[in-house]
Amino acid sequence: MICVGTMYFSGKSQCDKNFQFESSKTEYQDAQGNVQRSIDEHAVIKVTGKEITITPESDHKMVAYIKSSTCNWKVPYKEGKLTLNAVYMEKDVEKKTVLVFEGKDNKVSMSMTFEAEPGKVIKVWADKFEEIKLP
Repeated sequence: MICVGTMYFSGKSQCDKNFQFESSKTEYQDAQGNVQRSIDEHAVIKVTGKEITITPESDHKMVAYIKSSTCNWKVPYKEGKLTLNAVYMEKDVEKKTVLVFEGKDNKVSMSMTFEAEPGKVIKVWADKFEEIKLP
């Protein structure tokens, strides 16, 4: 992360926070961003410490473990980007994924790509995006 003056402290403080992202629509896109299909569904994505939990209403819960991250919020949760490299287990096979949370024009989105399926992108936009406190 490249930071100047006090921007380092405000930007860095956002990178260590736990947050929850909720959406009501999921898009399945190709690598060029063309929508292949779209589903109206509620999904909750929680990022806490080294773990990401994704719970869509129509599918099974997925838990991924963060291996590395790159964070650069220019305006916390509104303008900038957080990239998480993670792994999850599917049928006893470790799968690698990249999740990118991006704030642009006061909208936050999340894109998820899979190493094994580089042409597949899952994208959602936040209806609600907030910091959360853990017990």
